[in-house]
Amino acid sequence: MDKVEQVSSKLQKPEVLVMVEQRPKAMAQLEAQYQLHRYDQAEDKAAFIAEFGPRCVAVVTNGHCRISSEELAYLPQLQIVTCSSAGFEYIDTQALQSRAIPLTNSSPALCDDVADAAVLLVLATQRKLLPAHHHVTSGAWGKEGMFPLTRSIKGQRVGIVGMGQIGQAIADRLTPMKAEIAYMARSPKSLPYQYEPDLMALATWADMLVVIVPGGPETQQMINEGVLAALGPRGTLINVARGTVVDEAALVSYLQQHPQASAGLDVYWNEPAPNAELIALPNVTLYPHHASGTVETRDAMAQTVVD
Repeated sequence: MDKVEQVSSKLQKPEVLVMVEQRPKAMAQLEAQYQLHRYDQAEDKAAFIAEFGPRCVAVVTNGHCRISSEELAYLPQLQIVTCSSAGFEYIDTQALQSRAIPLTNSSPALCDDVADAAVLLVLATQRKLLPAHHHVTSGAWGKEGMFPLTRSIKGQRVGIVGMGQIGQAIADRLTPMKAEIAYMARSPKSLPYQYEPDLMALATWADMLVVIVPGGPETQQMINEGVLAALGPRGTLINVARGTVVDEAALVSYLQQHPQASAGLDVYWNEPAPNAELIALPNVTLYPHHASGTVETRDAMAQTVVD
């Protein structure tokens, strides 16, 4: 190698495959440090990854973008996959493990806002925020009188399905509101909350279930007809995990049959066009998969990719 080639080799930036665009500040940092190949903007993605994949040492993505073993085969020099979301069930982790390629995600960055959004849905369902808002705006308050009484958080039994970092943050927020907390997880943790390893038993005990588990085959439709029946005719389901963890047809049937039951949902089986029967129900509060959707948190999530 002559001197010109040596200098060129030192000056050449490492090449990165961008499968999902990040926030502007993060993109600016990436563009300054790396040569970016914008797979997200390519019309013929198969041809694009075949051409540029072999040169890339890193992938920038999020949990909604599928990365299969077939795509990974085009990345022989890959050293890291960076994911700007908490979930990563669409990424072939076994294929990465077989090549000892690390995968990062952004769970710590989004913990607080997701926990806040879960509590938002808890309060909105129990205090019937949307129907109450309509009661005012429609003029029903003046014509028909006081809005019906709602339910207090104080004293309610809240079962948290999944007790990772976000689950613990949710429990910590509900405790000062004087809810009684129990949780289900793979194993008990050193926490001041009741551990219940059986989901059916937790649902039977609880007035409300808050779901915050990873997506994927292991958790698919774990909240099913039996779990909802165990929750009872006045139960509440809060889902800030993945839409796949709930049997949505069973949830629709449950809410139709039990008008005093309720659901607060941030995620759905079919996004961004959820089940028409579900969204038409009067006893649901719906959020558009936006629990982490603040400027501050999305910037922090993107920064984990850069870091």
